[in-house]
Amino acid sequence: VQLVESGGGLVQAGESLRLSCAASGFTFDDFAIGWFRQAPGKEHEGISCITSDGSTYYTDSVLGRFAISSDNVKNTVYLQMNSLKPEDTAVYYCTADSLGCRLGVTMYDYQGQGTQVTVSA
Repeated sequence: VQLVESGGGLVQAGESLRLSCAASGFTFDDFAIGWFRQAPGKEHEGISCITSDGSTYYTDSVLGRFAISSDNVKNTVYLQMNSLKPEDTAVYYCTADSLGCRLGVTMYDYQGQGTQVTVSA
């Protein structure tokens, strides 16, 4: 089983990034795929999730700026991040949850290694 994140980097405030999460080794349609982030000294924050039927969820801090989408042919989930702010700086992790989208949890069936996003002021 693998969840491989990519697309992180260093950008300036106001710019955009698109993260990708490529999944393999499990039945993609059986899981909700989500993202959480964690910055040094801050709590784990579940930020977005998409179910197999396309329902999407966002935490308030990213609502209206981030958009999650899924390519079920490529087994890949994307997180388009616009209007980035310095407080978005964190390591972003992709997750797979067989129980559906649950932004408030901290344990998942599978989790990737993370990709660093740094937003400078």
